Amino acid sequence: MAEPVNPLSVADAADLRRLARVSVSTIAAAQDASGAYPAAVGFTPYGFSWFRDGAFIAEGMSRAGAVESATAFHDWCARVLSREAPTVSALVARVSAGSQPADGELLPARYTLAGERHDDDWWNYQVDGYGTWLWALRAHLTRWGLPVEPYAPAAETAVRYLVAVGARTCRDWWEEHRDQTHVSTLASVYGGLRAAEALGVLAPEASRAASDIAELVTRSGTFEGALRKWLGSTAVDASLVVAGVPFELYSPSGSVMAATVARVESELTTPGGGVHRYVADTFYGGGQWPILAAFLGWHHAVMGSRGRATELLRWIASTADSSGWLPEQMPPVLAPDVLPEWLERWGPSARPLLWSHGMYLVLATELGVTPEPTATH
Repeated sequence: MAEPVNPLSVADAADLRRLARVSVSTIAAAQDASGAYPAAVGFTPYGFSWFRDGAFIAEGMSRAGAVESATAFHDWCARVLSREAPTVSALVARVSAGSQPADGELLPARYTLAGERHDDDWWNYQVDGYGTWLWALRAHLTRWGLPVEPYAPAAETAVRYLVAVGARTCRDWWEEHRDQTHVSTLASVYGGLRAAEALGVLAPEASRAASDIAELVTRSGTFEGALRKWLGSTAVDASLVVAGVPFELYSPSGSVMAATVARVESELTTPGGGVHRYVADTFYGGGQWPILAAFLGWHHAVMGSRGRATELLRWIASTADSSGWLPEQMPPVLAPDVLPEWLERWGPSARPLLWSHGMYLVLATELGVTPEPTATH
């Protein structure tokens, strides 16, 4: 991971708007004809579409006014879930009977761009993406006054799946720690279930399951007043910020989120820099992630701390290369001795990462930074 080629640490408003425009065009150019967003461009391991990454990318595009692009992604998700409906029905019946299906029998976190399952030796069981999709779907439909009816069957499938398995152990956002129950995953599921309830999709079932998750986290999900990385852990993870904004498992202004954000700021950030995932991170050496800077900035923007939010937006901009492409992560790293192993395995880390561009758009629009119009000739 090299230092940024095109630092914008003192970017003016025009620079920030230009990067927003580059983000929209980069995402649009990478979007598959199916509507799927690949996780990255030119980085083979990320040539799939994750429900989680894609939902946040779609949220950024929706906020930026790229309505057709975001709608196409939601249409893709709906088609995938429609095909998976018989599988979900069978899984719900098995879980209700007390069975625990194997990971390979559960819905995957990622699909090919054509919307098909892909069997390989890379673990693929996470549930957060289905909750995140429901949340992003509701945000998009509400923002643009679009009807829920075309998506209702797929949303029902997602809700039935999350009611059955949404609070069980699975891998987290980072595809790690299979045998733990992760609080950021629970927050994602909670946010999706509340979104489904608001859309009138299996509202009673969604409401009950969301309440159960809230009770579980209240009972077992905090340590010294802040959210835990997983139940039983004493560590913090930067992804926990989403439990306030946007998923509202806890009030962003309440004591739990205040304590959680304070730990993230003190343990996982560097002065004038970005945000690490967690202290023990070794993936690509454990760098700082633009997406996490955007989530933290989003929280501060909602809370009225626009100065801190803008500082984080500018840091994200500083990671852009000369093409305006944003990376997955940047130095400094927490575990430099491990970095060569990843470089040998996969080469340089992903750039452009579409999730980074999507989250840049989320934070930028939250702060009133809209994409600079493309020049006409």
